[in-house]
Amino acid sequence: MIIKKSNKRKKLQNNKQPNACESNKNTDQFLLNKIRFVISLITLVFVISTATVAFLYAKGFRISHESGKIIPSGLLVLKSVPDGAQIIIDGELKTATNATISLESKAYDVIVRKEGYFDWNKRLTIKEQEVTEATAYLFKTAPSLSAITFTGISKVFPSRDLTKIAYIIPPSSSPSQNKQTAGIWVMEMLNLPLGLSREPKRITDGNLENAIIEWSPDQSQVLVKLSSSAFLLDTNTFTPQEKRINIQPTINELYANWEKVKKDKNNSQLVKLPEEVKSILSKKSRDFIFSPDEKMVMYIASGSATIPNDLLKKLPGSSTQTETRELSDSKVYVYDLVEDKNFLIDDGSAETDLGTLPNAKRRLSWFPTSRHIVIADINNISIIDYDGTNKQSVYSGAYTAPHAYPSVSTDRLIILTNLGASGSLPNLYSLSLR
Repeated sequence: MIIKKSNKRKKLQNNKQPNACESNKNTDQFLLNKIRFVISLITLVFVISTATVAFLYAKGFRISHESGKIIPSGLLVLKSVPDGAQIIIDGELKTATNATISLESKAYDVIVRKEGYFDWNKRLTIKEQEVTEATAYLFKTAPSLSAITFTGISKVFPSRDLTKIAYIIPPSSSPSQNKQTAGIWVMEMLNLPLGLSREPKRITDGNLENAIIEWSPDQSQVLVKLSSSAFLLDTNTFTPQEKRINIQPTINELYANWEKVKKDKNNSQLVKLPEEVKSILSKKSRDFIFSPDEKMVMYIASGSATIPNDLLKKLPGSSTQTETRELSDSKVYVYDLVEDKNFLIDDGSAETDLGTLPNAKRRLSWFPTSRHIVIADINNISIIDYDGTNKQSVYSGAYTAPHAYPSVSTDRLIILTNLGASGSLPNLYSLSLR
C-alpha cells in the first residue's frame, strides 16, 4: 500500500509541473504582447504627430518668437533679377534672393538691395496659409550708353508691338555717303538666334525726310507717305527708289484691309476679358494695348466708369496692392486678367500715348517682362511696376522724347538722343539697364 501511494504522489507531481510551465509561458506572452502594443501605440502617435506637424508647417503655422505660441503664418517667395540681392524686411536684413521666408500674417515693408542698382521697394501683405510671390527686377543706377547709329536720324517710327523700329536717314553733303546711308532703315528689336545679324538694314534709298511711315498690322510692311504719293515696302528686302510703286489711288482699300485685321486681333484679345471690362475698353477707353504675355491690358480712360467687384474668383496669393475700380478721364490703368485687379498707373494727359499718336509728347509702353511699364517723359525715362508701385528713374538727361523703346532682351532700352549737342541730328543709342 505504501508503494502505491508513493507512485500516486509522483504522478500528481508530474501532472502539476507542466501546468506551471504553461502558466509562465502565458505570462511571458502577455507581457510581450503588451510591450508590442505599447510600441505600436507610440509609433502610431509619433507618425500622427509628425504628420500633423508637417501638415501645419505646410499650411504656414509657425512658433512665434515673441509669444512662444503656434500661430498661422504665410510664406514669402522673393526672387530678383539679377539674383544675390539683400532682402530687408521692416529694416532688418533677412537673407539673400532667391529665398522662401516664413512670416506672420501682416503687412511688411520689403526692400531688395544690390550694390550698383536702384532699390526695389514694396509694401507686401502676407496672408496666413498663403504663398505670396514677388520678383524684383533691378536696374542700374549708372547705365551706360553705346551708339547704334552714327549718321544722324531725322524721324523714328516704332511698330505697334515695338518689335521693329523704322527710321529715316536724310541726305548729307556727300553724294558717295548718300548712296550708302540715305533712305529708310529698319532695326529688329527681337533677340535673334546665334549667327543671325541684328544690325539695322536699309529697305529703300533716296531723300525721304518729309515722309510719314505707318506699319502694317503684322509689322511685315511699312506704308511710306509723301505729299502726293504713297508706296508699300517689305521690311525684309531692299527696294530701290526707281522700283517703288505708287499706291496712292488704292490707299483707302489698303486702310480698310488693315483696319479689319486690327479689329479681328482686338476682338480675339478682348474675348478673354469679363464682359464688363470688355465693354469699358470698347466704349470708355481712348486706347489700349495688351502686355506681351496677354495677361494684362494697359488702357487710357476716355471718361468716367466703374469696374464691378468680384468679376472673377479670387486667387490665393494674389496682389495685395491698392487697386482702383473707379475710372477717371485721361488716366492710365492696368487691368490684370488673371487676378481681376485694376491699378492706376499714371495720371495721364492729352499728350500721353500708348503707341498710336505720331506726335505724342510722352509715351507708355510695356516692358517685355509683362510686369513693368516704361514711361518716356521729356528729359526723363522711368520704369514702374504694373501695379503702379516702385517707380524708378532709369535715365535723366537730354533725349528726343518720347523715343525710348524696350528691347525684348529686357536688359536695355533704345533711345534717340544727340547727347545735348544742339544743332546736330540725334542717333539711336542702347541704354544698358543691367
